[in-house]
Amino acid sequence: MLEGKQIVLGVTGGIAVYKAVELLRLCVKAGAEVHVVMTEHAREFVTPLTFQTLSGNPVQTDLFNLYQEKEIGHISLAERADLFIVAPATANIIGKVACGIADDLLSTTLMATRAPSLFVPAMNVNMWENSVFQTNLKKLEERGCLVMEPETGALACGYVGKGKFPDPEKIFANVLKVFQARDLEGERIIVTAGPTVEKIDPVRYLSNFSSGKMGYAIAAAALERGAEVVLVSGPTALKRPQGAKFRPVTSAKEMFEVVLEQLPEATVVIKAAAVADFRPVIFHDRKLKKGDEEKWVVELERTPDILAALGKAKDHRILVGFAAETENLVENARRKLANKNLDMVVANDVTQPGAGFGGDTNLVTFLFPDRAPVALPCLSKEVVAHRLLDQIVDIRRSREKGASGC
Repeated sequence: MLEGKQIVLGVTGGIAVYKAVELLRLCVKAGAEVHVVMTEHAREFVTPLTFQTLSGNPVQTDLFNLYQEKEIGHISLAERADLFIVAPATANIIGKVACGIADDLLSTTLMATRAPSLFVPAMNVNMWENSVFQTNLKKLEERGCLVMEPETGALACGYVGKGKFPDPEKIFANVLKVFQARDLEGERIIVTAGPTVEKIDPVRYLSNFSSGKMGYAIAAAALERGAEVVLVSGPTALKRPQGAKFRPVTSAKEMFEVVLEQLPEATVVIKAAAVADFRPVIFHDRKLKKGDEEKWVVELERTPDILAALGKAKDHRILVGFAAETENLVENARRKLANKNLDMVVANDVTQPGAGFGGDTNLVTFLFPDRAPVALPCLSKEVVAHRLLDQIVDIRRSREKGASGC
């Protein structure tokens, strides 16, 4: 994903320094060449040897070290960078850069670079909320620097609040965004997400545990890569991706109708929603009272099979389905792939750690009718979304190559 890319990773002093080691590993694994610059205080938490071993490059620490200057130099290091990451970024380094101070190797190199810069702040909640710091942070953003906000939670200092260093997988997803090619321009993608809700009466319903996070991640990733996106979503608590055409629905019937309405203009359909297979035959317009019955029977009927209908009407479109299973994963997913006329199915065993509903990660296998399966390790849903879209780009290119006879 990052083959040939040059990344400079600036590491400043904070307890989160050890997490920057994992970020470095992810970047190197993706093919990037990473050069690490450590401040004096960062070296109090993790030794340069750790970063040097994982990066395969000498760690830069001193502005006036003649050996280091001869090998790379702060100017040549700044010029060769395709991306400059500062993680963790303390209030001190952010204040320096905002005010144009260059008094050590990291701040000097940041001053000299023209590469995009991504800052990942991590600090005490009171420092984060300090008005001077917030002014400095705003200056960075106004100058075009990218800032990834910290998370809220228990901090190393004992406080609880905003200032926690994000998971390295999430930072890595932002790194991918910087380099992401707009290879989906011209595609109009329908993404379905979330659960459906089948009402029994005004206060009760049948549904499932889907949070919608996977579908929303796919929609956001497709937008980043230049696609026009229609997001058809069941009820969720998620913020809709900016730039997507948003069509909220409640029931499977509503989702069926909206997807079929949007289909004529679509080139790709990704069915990530967890659609209810059954709905109550009768909707009671008043709340059913418990009464004295020991058992309560609700008669159900099948909901419309959205994926099957899409498979029949697919034509030239690329159609991707999801198979959430609890047993016989590959066998069940392959059956779905064939029966629904899919170009790809994303299969996951929801009983496995990191793969179930509601989490921030997923553990999936991509299956195709005409190529070998692709099994991914447990990854953030943002990264899984991009890997899925990589496969769609590959399917499209294979079709175009076949059509041209090359």
